[in-house]
Amino acid sequence: MFGIPPIAIVAVVAVIAIVVLFKLIWKVAEANEALVISGLGAGGEKADGVEGLGFKIVVGTGTVVLPGFQVARRFPLDSKSTVLTTKAVSNQSIPLNVKAVVAYKVGDDLISIANAARRFLDQSEEVMRNTIHEIFEGHLRAIVGGMSVEDMLHKREELTANIRASLADDLAKLGLVVDSLQIKEIDDESGYIVALGQPQAAAVAAKARIAAAQRDEEATRAEQLAAAAKAESIRESSIKQAGYQAEVDKAAAEAAQAGPLAEAEARQEVVKAETAAAELDAARTEKVLDTQVRRPADAEAYRQVTLADADRKVAIARAEADAQTTTLKGQAEASATEATGRAQAAAIEAKGLAEAAGIEARARALATNPDAVVAQQIAENYPEIVRSAAESLGSVGNMIVLNGADGIEQTLASLITAGGAGFGLVKQMMAGMTPEPAAQPVAAVPAPAVPVALPGADATSAQSASVTE
Repeated sequence: MFGIPPIAIVAVVAVIAIVVLFKLIWKVAEANEALVISGLGAGGEKADGVEGLGFKIVVGTGTVVLPGFQVARRFPLDSKSTVLTTKAVSNQSIPLNVKAVVAYKVGDDLISIANAARRFLDQSEEVMRNTIHEIFEGHLRAIVGGMSVEDMLHKREELTANIRASLADDLAKLGLVVDSLQIKEIDDESGYIVALGQPQAAAVAAKARIAAAQRDEEATRAEQLAAAAKAESIRESSIKQAGYQAEVDKAAAEAAQAGPLAEAEARQEVVKAETAAAELDAARTEKVLDTQVRRPADAEAYRQVTLADADRKVAIARAEADAQTTTLKGQAEASATEATGRAQAAAIEAKGLAEAAGIEARARALATNPDAVVAQQIAENYPEIVRSAAESLGSVGNMIVLNGADGIEQTLASLITAGGAGFGLVKQMMAGMTPEPAAQPVAAVPAPAVPVALPGADATSAQSASVTE
């Protein structure tokens, strides 16, 4: 390991010593401060053409300060502010309370810095503030005493300018300048300022109310227009949305129907193909039917029609022949009927003449011997008379004859007697038809009572039925 040369060590120590010494003797003033250097060799410089300040002022740069021979002190140049409240009386003898805000600082020139350094260097900030407050109060009272309340209220800039101008000389002696001066508030305990502002306040209030009413009317009108425009926009938006929704629904419906529609179209094509095939089959079937059925049927029908026409013609010929035959036969039958009628008429005429002769002869016989004629008629029709009389017993279901054989003979005799009674009646009628006196009627012999058992009667209680003429 090599050792460090002594010369290098000496050089390093020398550099360090130089740096330390430089830091000790070199002082730099910050931007918001001034270095006030007093001591050996610091009082012979000129400051803004003024000789013999007795100290050196350095602003914004650095300088060498010899320790033990010179003293460097930092003096702030930044701005300071204070609130000042002063009681003053206007030229109208109205007591006022004036509140102002003052921003002040040390001037930037060397004379101002020198004046301020002589008065406030090493002094507290409170001392500077109190000095400014006292100077400001004096000048403010003087300015307010020369102005009216109305001027102070309406001419604030003039009041501020007057205060600035009045303070300028005194503050320059102190090395201070006013950066800003604002009258914050002017008030009075008597209410003068309030009373002074009431008419204007009332007018302003009225104008404000009118303006407010107008603004309210305009706002209402604007709100109504805005509401109408909003409603119109909503309506148009709703219409557009409905249209868009309809288009979306239509597209969705078309998309949803695309599959079934394609299937239906495919099915339609299939149906068309099947229909074409069916039509071809129908045409083929029609051709087959035309060849195998219709044409043979037409031929057969033609044959049948031809045969039927021939049969019809034969039938007509036969009918015409039969008609002629019938006509001839009818004529023959008419002639025969006419001959037969003439024969029958002659026979009827002959029979009528014969019956008339017979009736005439019978009438002559009745006139001469009526009993013989009646007897002859009865004898000719006697069997029929007896048969008709016997038919009256046909309705008797069960007849009981009490006298045995004699009873039967009596019953038959009664029937025959009834016939005799009928003979007397006929004779009487014929007598009435002749001019001769009628013969005495033959008394009818009463027939004996024949007990007849009626249907439904028992054997012990037989009812008697009397057969009389």
